[in-house]
Amino acid sequence: MDKDRQKVSVLFMLFGTLFCVCLITANVLETKQLSFGPINLTAGIIVFPVSYIINDVVCEVWGYRRTRMLIWMGFAMNFFFVLMGAIADWIPGADYWDGDEGFHVIFGLAPRIAMASFIAFIAGSFTNAYIMSRMKLNSNGKNFSARAVLSTVFGEGVDSIIFFPLALGGVIPWEEMPSLMISQVTLKTLYEIAVLPVTIRVVAFTKAHDHEDVFDRDISYNIFKILKL
Repeated sequence: MDKDRQKVSVLFMLFGTLFCVCLITANVLETKQLSFGPINLTAGIIVFPVSYIINDVVCEVWGYRRTRMLIWMGFAMNFFFVLMGAIADWIPGADYWDGDEGFHVIFGLAPRIAMASFIAFIAGSFTNAYIMSRMKLNSNGKNFSARAVLSTVFGEGVDSIIFFPLALGGVIPWEEMPSLMISQVTLKTLYEIAVLPVTIRVVAFTKAHDHEDVFDRDISYNIFKILKL
């Protein structure tokens, strides 16, 4: 076996762990509604954009193939969390326990919303990774800031276009959908821009530490080649 393929990057493991934690945390925070003037959001916006930043860092340093594995790992861990929460919510609570209503609010995720969330996550994350990968090749590794921001715009755009109609179509007026999606994408992109100086430093440190700077030449962008590292 190729010795290089047996090497495990500690930083990659840390990014993978943080990626999964962000996705699971976002699921819990999504249960709280926030209002900023006329804009209504969920508290998940606090942490969910971090997953896109990690996506950018991993794709920039280790390439699309590692990012593909990371996205599917995040999907699996998030699915496991939602499934275990749904099972726990379904099991009747003890007679003396009075927290059933609050527990259901957090863990009783409607199947429709859960499915919309999973589909939107996969589509948005892979869109983000693909654009990062192709733009890096086309720019010969230059203009990381532009790649990070544009990939987020498209990734979050795809995520919102899929999630809101699937999860909330018929629940909120259809005429409200465009403004809701635009506000989500705009705020998450502004989040990315605000932390971009930190992201740039993290990328530089990671490249120097792991001596990695992968260019995705002659690879397959098939999202289902999960074990093709």
